[in-house]
Amino acid sequence: PTPSHPLSTAPQTIPAVRDHRAARGPGWKPGGSSAVVLAEGSGALADEGRLLAGELKTGYRGQAAARPGDIELALDPEQGGGPESYTVTTRGDRVRISGPGEAGVFYGTRTVKQALASGGAVPEGTVSDAPAKPQRGLHLDIARKFFDAEWIEARLREMADLKMNQLALHFSDDQAFRIESSSHPEIVSDPHLTKAEVRRIIALANSLHITVIPEIDSPGHLGAVLRAYPDLQLRSAQGNARQGAIDISKPASATLVDELLREYAALFPGGYFHVGADEYQALTVSDPAASFPQLAAAARQRYGADGTVQDLAEGWLNDRAATVREAKKKAKAWNDGFFADSAVTPDKSIEVEYWTGKEIGARPPTAYLSEGRPVVNLNDEYLYYVLGEPNDFTYPTGERIYQEWTPRVLRGTTPVDARYDRQILGGRFAVWCDLADAQTTAQVAEGIRLPLAATSQKLWDAGQPPLSWPQFRELADRLGG
Repeated sequence: PTPSHPLSTAPQTIPAVRDHRAARGPGWKPGGSSAVVLAEGSGALADEGRLLAGELKTGYRGQAAARPGDIELALDPEQGGGPESYTVTTRGDRVRISGPGEAGVFYGTRTVKQALASGGAVPEGTVSDAPAKPQRGLHLDIARKFFDAEWIEARLREMADLKMNQLALHFSDDQAFRIESSSHPEIVSDPHLTKAEVRRIIALANSLHITVIPEIDSPGHLGAVLRAYPDLQLRSAQGNARQGAIDISKPASATLVDELLREYAALFPGGYFHVGADEYQALTVSDPAASFPQLAAAARQRYGADGTVQDLAEGWLNDRAATVREAKKKAKAWNDGFFADSAVTPDKSIEVEYWTGKEIGARPPTAYLSEGRPVVNLNDEYLYYVLGEPNDFTYPTGERIYQEWTPRVLRGTTPVDARYDRQILGGRFAVWCDLADAQTTAQVAEGIRLPLAATSQKLWDAGQPPLSWPQFRELADRLGG
């Protein structure tokens, strides 16, 4: 490096790197003899190395000494900073990407890939980077609208470049049940994903450091399952069926749902299972005990003379969480399944997925946070892409997320107090297909592209972004091309 080289500037990436120490020098770009190599003892990074070599069209030499022109990947457990942190050091016509864990090194390769795409070179100097939040992702409703394996895999690749690490699949609802079942093939809809396709999706996700989270929503949103089990349909005292609701007073209901939870817990190897718990139709009437005397009787039998239908629903949530916990999964559930005035307390280990303050049972975010509960942000004001825009929903824009939203904005547009920040584990942008034919899958992919990029930025760093929105949008277009 000589004084003739100006001081470098930070690479242009999405999300933006959090720290760049400038230096003088030409930076790095791959040349004819360049290769990706692994540092000694870093053989676990072989997949990341091969992927990067393919993307940069360089050679790959495995564990070998780095030469001028090379890019080296290194696991460094002593580096500190958390498993998703990384450092990119560029000097002397070489790049070294290091981190304490494989995920962090992988994110460093995404930074290098984007720096080359946005600026033609990796700038001289040192990037030190890590996410503000541990959960960053996309929530996809494939029950109401079918998205095939190839479409999902394309989103995984897009998410990986944005350093997102979770894909949640909502594959069971009133309209359809979209994954092959061996325990209950009678409930499966067409079209659906085969288990072989799901394993292929999971294998790609794992290679990109993305966890796939299954969701089977209950005791509501079970219409597709109940079509095969009409005797388990919740009915009022007048015999009227409640859409999507299973009768939680019947032991066979719990048996059926638990069999499904166990089957798909075995299919999905990640550490989470979403058990739903929202919008149970027994609780949307003025007097649940009068409308559903069988639920009231079951509640009194289980919880004593003062037992309520709400207690029974909360007990159902705890029981389903226990089922997935036995399968070594942590349960997630929607916030309107956690009731304020129930004698049954939801297990503290269940993560609250906060989406609304509008539904029966929903409370302000501080009600959950003040109980010490972990919360994940899926604010329906900013992060809900609802096909057809029913019920006053409008398609969220990347600009609005980028300029207004942060993980602390859990409901509406007002952030919760900063003292709760550490309890907010992250967030996911959500696609819901209420009016499934309102957009094609290609339109959905394009419609969520900028909102997803903006969400990734604010989950990686909730502070003021370094780029204006027009600059960010232009960068996203350039990187997407």
